[in-house]
Amino acid sequence: MQKQTYFTQETIQEKSQELLEYVSASRCRHTDLIFRPEKAALLVLDMQTYFLESDSHAFVPSAPAIILGINKLISAFETASRPVIATRHLNTNEDAGMMSKWWRDIINSQSAYSHYINKLKISNCTSINKTQYDAFLNTTLEETLRQRDVEQVVITGVMTHLCCETTARSAFMRGFEVFFTVDGTATYNEELHYASLLTLSHGFAVPVLIDELLVAMEHDAA
Repeated sequence: MQKQTYFTQETIQEKSQELLEYVSASRCRHTDLIFRPEKAALLVLDMQTYFLESDSHAFVPSAPAIILGINKLISAFETASRPVIATRHLNTNEDAGMMSKWWRDIINSQSAYSHYINKLKISNCTSINKTQYDAFLNTTLEETLRQRDVEQVVITGVMTHLCCETTARSAFMRGFEVFFTVDGTATYNEELHYASLLTLSHGFAVPVLIDELLVAMEHDAA
């Protein structure tokens, strides 16, 4: 898999706007779904050193550029007293299933790469461990969301085409309205990122920019 730094801190706004315009031009973006902060929860998927440290073989080169935007969303959701749920991907030999067969490598709880990155402001967030791409599968995520009367989820984190996309699809199948951040997710290259945005926007999720969500939350609080 060829890796690519398609997002940097300097280019992420322009590039994400460009990607969103490509998706919108395909007429797949459903604008009739309106973001409602009072019914929303923020999901922050797998922002672990495994994916964000450059010396890890799984490093996502564009992932460091999404940290600032995710932290802004975390702060906005916390200010609005809305749920913020972060996931850690952790496996054992017993629960890895196809993950170990496909990747021949698992992240276990003893690994130095298993922890959240220090720059992520999640000290007050709910943390859930998961074992598969789908953050809902065999976890307490759906129960946690139902308890807070959540109807919409905002997807952020890594990787766009694996855990983020799979979780977005799973949320849709469970009846949640899904808002998928163009500039709050990252993967190995732009082609995979765009492919996920295109397919999700056709049948599962509304692709959005972080600033769009922040403006809506500020307006809701006014």
